[in-house]
Amino acid sequence: MFNFLGKKQNTDTTLFYDTEVHCHILPGIDDGSPDVETSVALVQQLKSWGIQRIITTSHVTESTFENTPESIRKAYNELRNALDERGIDIEINLSAEYRMDEYFLDQLKSGNILSFPGNYLLIENSFFQPFWELRELVFELQLKGYTPVLAHPERYVYYHSTPHIYKELHDQGLLFQVNLLSLAGYYQSNIKEMAWKLLENGMVDLIGSDLHHMQHAAHITKFIGSKEYEKLKQKAGNILNNRIGR
Repeated sequence: MFNFLGKKQNTDTTLFYDTEVHCHILPGIDDGSPDVETSVALVQQLKSWGIQRIITTSHVTESTFENTPESIRKAYNELRNALDERGIDIEINLSAEYRMDEYFLDQLKSGNILSFPGNYLLIENSFFQPFWELRELVFELQLKGYTPVLAHPERYVYYHSTPHIYKELHDQGLLFQVNLLSLAGYYQSNIKEMAWKLLENGMVDLIGSDLHHMQHAAHITKFIGSKEYEKLKQKAGNILNNRIGR
């Protein structure tokens, strides 16, 4: 069996973009970093990859992580104080990863939303079934002035047997953010395969780590510099990461 992660082409461990658009590094508010010390370590890891700007995307999910802009800012302030104490300088923008559910619809109606700079909005499906009115919601978000971004479309395995749905959604103006972990083979092989198919078909607009913990970080570090990573750099030169809000 070929080991794509084991053999490095070079010792360079920096990414080819400097803006992280999907990560769970704020302390204690979702299934990502549990505490400030872990958050600081994750920020340092991102910096070691050449990341200069982090857009945090804490989960906002009904009944599980009912975060608000206030709870997100509170967690950010804890992290920022810890970074300042250690002399760690990095730009951090606050946003969220919104599960498409009734709680999100209520937040949207009230305008209680944290979007990316430039009004990009990261949304996600359940891993068990798609949101029942996704196309209608995309249209509504566009009318409200948002550019909707679907988080990790490659991980929704219920779309794999009907790949035309990806094209229809993308043609509607729904941007796709693929996980670096998917491209690196962290999840199942079918998810990796779909991530690369989306890339080959020009449907990857943003790449995010979806970083939750140091195990994720270790896998990504191994991937950077591999033959597959070099291929990724060649194929993904037009991603929007560095242009978000600039």
